[in-house]
Amino acid sequence: MALKYLRKSKHSLLNITFLAFLIILLMKVFFAINLDLYSDEVFYWQASSYPALAYSDLPFMTAVLAGIGSSLDPGNPFAVRILFILLGSSIPILIYWLALPITGKRFAIESASLSLCLPLLGSLGLLAVPDVPLIFWGILSIGFFERALRTNQTKFWLATSVVVALGFCTHYRFILYPVSAIVFLLFFRPARKQLMNPKLWTTITISSLGLIPILWFNITYNLDSAMFYFVERHPWQFQPSGLLHIFKQAGVVSPPLYLMFLTTIYFMYNKAKLNELPAALLLSFCLTNLLVYSLLAPWADATSTSIHWALSGYVPLLVFLPESLRWVYEKIKKPLNQKYANLIISSVPVIGLSGTFLALSGVGSQAFQTPLQKLVGNEILSTKMAGWKEFANHTQSVLDNEFPENLPIIITDNYYTAAQIEFSGLSKDVYTLDKDKAVRDGRIRQYQIWHKHEDDLDQNSYKPALYITEDNTLTVTDKHNVLSTICHHSSDLNLISELNLFGGDKSYSYYAATHLINSKNPETETAFPCPFPARAWIDSPQPNQEISGSFSINGWAYNEDVGIDRVQVLLNQEVISEVNYGLPRHDVVSAMHVLSDPNIPNLGFAIEIDTTKFENDLYEFELKLVNNFGTAIRYGKRMVSINNL
Repeated sequence: MALKYLRKSKHSLLNITFLAFLIILLMKVFFAINLDLYSDEVFYWQASSYPALAYSDLPFMTAVLAGIGSSLDPGNPFAVRILFILLGSSIPILIYWLALPITGKRFAIESASLSLCLPLLGSLGLLAVPDVPLIFWGILSIGFFERALRTNQTKFWLATSVVVALGFCTHYRFILYPVSAIVFLLFFRPARKQLMNPKLWTTITISSLGLIPILWFNITYNLDSAMFYFVERHPWQFQPSGLLHIFKQAGVVSPPLYLMFLTTIYFMYNKAKLNELPAALLLSFCLTNLLVYSLLAPWADATSTSIHWALSGYVPLLVFLPESLRWVYEKIKKPLNQKYANLIISSVPVIGLSGTFLALSGVGSQAFQTPLQKLVGNEILSTKMAGWKEFANHTQSVLDNEFPENLPIIITDNYYTAAQIEFSGLSKDVYTLDKDKAVRDGRIRQYQIWHKHEDDLDQNSYKPALYITEDNTLTVTDKHNVLSTICHHSSDLNLISELNLFGGDKSYSYYAATHLINSKNPETETAFPCPFPARAWIDSPQPNQEISGSFSINGWAYNEDVGIDRVQVLLNQEVISEVNYGLPRHDVVSAMHVLSDPNIPNLGFAIEIDTTKFENDLYEFELKLVNNFGTAIRYGKRMVSINNL
């Protein structure tokens, strides 16, 4: 770490490292206990309850780890994460083991210590995600391969083959590890003799067995998984934002550490030129990963490649980072003097370790939504790992009150809500209509394989159903579309309950259907009216508009199948007036393709308000739309200022 720190005895260094390790481990455990599972985690848990060699997006490894943990205490998020915490927390030990024969005990301890200062690596293990076993097997594969090359002992070659096979069983991205090894063997002249080593080819043969799960799934399901990862997921068109990849990486790594990593690459390159095998080997693993993701960033899925995929490329650099820190220190201490040189070198671990604590705290903040919202306000904190216990309790209450005799089929608008229902033990008879996020995440095929998607609803005709939408993730158009789909499968559909959490940041609607119908039977009658949400538009006032005197509020609103009963004007959440609703708006009927609102074509509204009755001030303006079922929604929230001279 900092140079003064690096000059401490190995005993002191171990104490400092252990203290940092212990604090990070305690943070992981604390947050893992308090955080709900988020969408990826709960999907891997759900996959574990349907054992298979591979799934639509990944081989079996992540699901198996989640399932083993969950078996210790079903329904407990911490149990799902426990093996991931153990694997993630072992990373500093693995870094020490990797570096020990290469740089010696002192530098190996420092490398282990510095691994805690790489935020993405230091925080690894908090969540049950595939990056944890991927990095775990990756470090082991590099370490065993280095030992095999150096000693040619059969046990190291066999160990390499086993961990590479297990890596293949974890994620497609693991392929870059054996690719890095091949690049090293082809381009580092002193290592080319290994191409004639039969132990190498035995290792390749055995490790290739790890590809069986991926090959099995793709052969069985028409290359669906491979097509998603290598074709459908990415735009494969140049995106200028991809050029920011290295700057985003500098941000998530921490700028001082990122600069030191670049310096370490140069430092290792010079060693490789001197035919130092460990430096050349680790440089190959580093550059193959970093360059692939950097070069593909402008054409690839920007939501993934810019954050965590490149982590595998930084891990090998940790081995030589202690040496490069000293090398930089020697270069800058004369021109800057020793004091400033110490300060600069000190900033690398200090800022990096702070980044690790910040990363853990940022994710963990979701466990404390209610108190933190009072400090930072609404729509700031993520709700992906919060509110699921409250959701499960409310759903159980709905089931008890609305379906006291026969448990219904439960249908959701997204796959992770369906998985959360199963995880909570509420029902195994759960389906999802998700055609959006499930497609983006490459998981729609999996729900079809499990017979938990829309096509399988027809097999449940005449069974009661509970339909749940997560409204905070839906636009009005999205909500209209999903309700249209479920009405197509239902005899009737009625809104029975709503749940709003964290000031509306997380919200759900619950609908009951007396029974499902066979949608393919033309003689069955679908649900009518369908409880579509109201849609509206405000022509005036505009957001942040200044109004005065007698001011006209106008626009339009409609509610397919149901109709609008009344529209009210609210200032600062208080009703100040009813508007004149029912003005002809043929243009809206044509433009919005309104078909079944009973008020067609009288969808417009207008009212004159006297703003002089209100004090000059900034106001929160919105409308309250009440349909003919009595369901009310708020629409068009915006700020306006009243300014009368």
